[in-house]
Amino acid sequence: MAPLRYRAAETLESALTLIGRTGSRPIAGGTDLLVAMEAGLDPATEVIDITRASELTQIVATGDGGLRIGGAARLEDIAGHPDVAKRFNSLALASAAVGTPTLRAMGTLGGNLCQRPRCWYLRSRIPCFKNGGTGCPAEHGENQYHAVFGGGPCHAAHPSDPAVALLALDAVIVVRGADTTRRIGIEQLYADAATNPLSETTLAGGEIIEAIELAPAAAGGAQLFTKLMQRGAGDFATVSLAGVKRLDGTVRLVFGGVGPAPLRVNPSVEEDVESGELDQDSVDALAERAMYDAKPLELNGYKVQQAAALLRRAMLELSRA
Repeated sequence: MAPLRYRAAETLESALTLIGRTGSRPIAGGTDLLVAMEAGLDPATEVIDITRASELTQIVATGDGGLRIGGAARLEDIAGHPDVAKRFNSLALASAAVGTPTLRAMGTLGGNLCQRPRCWYLRSRIPCFKNGGTGCPAEHGENQYHAVFGGGPCHAAHPSDPAVALLALDAVIVVRGADTTRRIGIEQLYADAATNPLSETTLAGGEIIEAIELAPAAAGGAQLFTKLMQRGAGDFATVSLAGVKRLDGTVRLVFGGVGPAPLRVNPSVEEDVESGELDQDSVDALAERAMYDAKPLELNGYKVQQAAALLRRAMLELSRA
C-alpha cells in the first residue's frame, strides 16, 4: 500500500468537510476499505475516522415509533440491541450472520452496505469491468459464486447480509454530503451496481451514509433471515433470504447472494403469500414463478435450487404466521 494519512473527525460536520477533499475516504471499522485499498481497488491517500461523531454511532428510537441507526453503528451492537431484536428481528439476525465475532465487533452497518464484491477476478486485479478492463472474465470462467439474476456487464454478487434485511424492511438510507442531504431506498443505493465500473452504490464523492431509518410500519410481525454458506460459519452467503410479514399482513421477500444487489422477489409472489395459508403444491408453483428470470452461469446453477428451497420454506412459514 502507498503511504496513508489518518485523521479523526470529532463531529459529523468536520468529517464531511474532510471527506470532501481529494483522496480522502471515511473509515470506521475498516474491515473492507483497507483490504480493498491493499488490493488496489481504492486509490485513497487519506482516511478520516468517523467513529467519534456520536450521531453516526447511535441506535435510537424515533418519535413516531421507528428506529434510526447511525451509519457507523457496529454490527455487533445492532445484532444485540434489544429494540432491534424485538421489533426488527430480520435485521438483528442478518447482522449476527456477518462474518466472525471479530468482524462484527469492528464492522459497521454503513461500511457493510458499501463493501466491494468478493469476486476473485476483481480482488486479484485481473482485468475486468470493475478494475479497468472491458468485460467480465467470470462470465465464462470461475463463476460458481456469482450472480444468477441481473448480472452484466458485471456478474459479481453483492456480499452484504444486512442489506437484504433492510430491503425487506423498506429501510430509508440517509445520505449526507458537505452541503446536501438525500433520503433514498436500498434499491436506489444499488441502482447501477452491475453497470457502474467504479462502484456498486450511487454515493457521490464526499458523501457518506449518515443513518438508516426504519419506519414503525415495518416493526413486529413475523420476520426471518436465513443464510446458506459454503462453510458452516464466517463466510459470505451463496444465497440468503429475508422475509417479513407485517402486522397489516403485507409480505416482503428478498434474496441475497444471487444478484449485484439485494433482489426483491416478484411482488405477485408476495401477494399470494399474503392471501393466506399455503400448501406445498402452492409454494412449489410460486417458487417456480419467482425463479423464472434466473439466468445462471455455467457453474452456479445450484444457486437457483438453493434460492427456491429457501423461498419455499419462508413462504410456508410466513403464510401461516
